[in-house]
Amino acid sequence: MSVAQPADRVLPIPALNRPTAVFGGIAVALVLNLIVWLIGAAAGGEFISEGESVAPGGVIVMSIVPLLIGLGAAALLSYKWVAVLRVAAVVGSLLALGTIALTIAADFDTASTVALSLMHVVLVPVIVVATEGLHRKLTRS
Repeated sequence: MSVAQPADRVLPIPALNRPTAVFGGIAVALVLNLIVWLIGAAAGGEFISEGESVAPGGVIVMSIVPLLIGLGAAALLSYKWVAVLRVAAVVGSLLALGTIALTIAADFDTASTVALSLMHVVLVPVIVVATEGLHRKLTRS
């Protein structure tokens, strides 16, 4: 008879300062989303909706701007209220996942829709790691 043992290895989230959390998160999300875009393009995705191409420029802008606003606001608010980082992780993740519906409703081919939806999913761990890393930095000090 065997007994389940807890995992010994857990990937720790590093403590991050504000600029690293915000701009590092944006950079990671941008690189990952461009990789997903390349895979989607290789799978035959045209990334065209209503006659206009949304990639790669749209991928770049929609990877940077929402994260800059959200993570930037959370980082600034954390000067007065550290718990906002946990709220930001939840709200940011829900917004990223919730806006997949807008991608599905748009007039994209299947490969583009799947790739664009996966880009939203990629944002969730980036948001969580950035906000949790900043939270760890602020609560350790």
